[in-house]
Amino acid sequence: MPGPLYNHTMDTSATFFLAGIPGLQSSHLWLAISLSAMYTIALIGNTLIMTVIRMDSTLQEPMYHFLCVLAAVDIIMASSVVPKMVSIFCSGDSSISFNACFTQMYFVHAATAMETGLLLAMAFDRYVAICKPLHYKRILTPQVTLGMSVTITIRAITAMTPLSWMVSHLPFCGSNVVLHSYCEYIAVARLACADPMPSSLYGLVVSSIIVGSDVVFIAASYILILRAVFGLSSRNAQLKALSTCGSHIGVMALYYLPGMVSVYVAWLGQDVVPLHTQVLLADLYLVIPPTLNSIIYGMRTKQMRERIRNLLMRWLFGHSNLGS
Repeated sequence: MPGPLYNHTMDTSATFFLAGIPGLQSSHLWLAISLSAMYTIALIGNTLIMTVIRMDSTLQEPMYHFLCVLAAVDIIMASSVVPKMVSIFCSGDSSISFNACFTQMYFVHAATAMETGLLLAMAFDRYVAICKPLHYKRILTPQVTLGMSVTITIRAITAMTPLSWMVSHLPFCGSNVVLHSYCEYIAVARLACADPMPSSLYGLVVSSIIVGSDVVFIAASYILILRAVFGLSSRNAQLKALSTCGSHIGVMALYYLPGMVSVYVAWLGQDVVPLHTQVLLADLYLVIPPTLNSIIYGMRTKQMRERIRNLLMRWLFGHSNLGS
């Protein structure tokens, strides 16, 4: 495995070199194995979720529509970074072209913006289903569900396109070694010869607004849901609703906490938190949610679990009750 690449300088902006996780080079092989395992689970799990929802005519509720879109976004998010990370950790192939770097940056940050919007949509779906069950189909019509998905996509594109444009148009004339394992915008912006503050500040403000507003509405939804749940007379109904909400809240905590901590640490805590901790946190933020989403949303939901089992039986043995 090649040694550190920190002495490279860049005469042109043709190529960057990703440093992996600085300070943890001795652990790169184990990290590659762990990332490969999580990526495989994420790919298989999310592909199964999308396939089952597309094939099964009984899974047409808004919740499953959002889950299908979330699975697609998770695959995009993980696929944008994990193959290159594994390549760096296993073979030391750390070079990435200028265009590929900014393409990766755009897809990573757009996918994370979409993910938070989808988590909000799913929280709203659960709020309507539990707190206003008689009006569920009237409120969340197919048109409304589609409109929410389109709005989430437009918001992500609108918010992240200026960020990628601002960073890609900075002048890069010094070191071309990105002290990260993917093209994270702050790490790339720090290589610029010009002041990176405008793009970095834009990214911080936009991330804070998007995530902050989504978290507030998600929290409000689940507070109302919990109030409704504790008002149920049936103990079994309470436990079932709490189990569902608990798993969803767990996924959201695993998504939001590492994500926001990594952003603010990179911005404010550069001299306090070791660089390898910052990079590792940012890496896990992009890999763990896609892995766990497929397990929690797919395997913990009885209807999805049964449909996935039927689909696997059909593929393996040629018979199934899918769609019945």
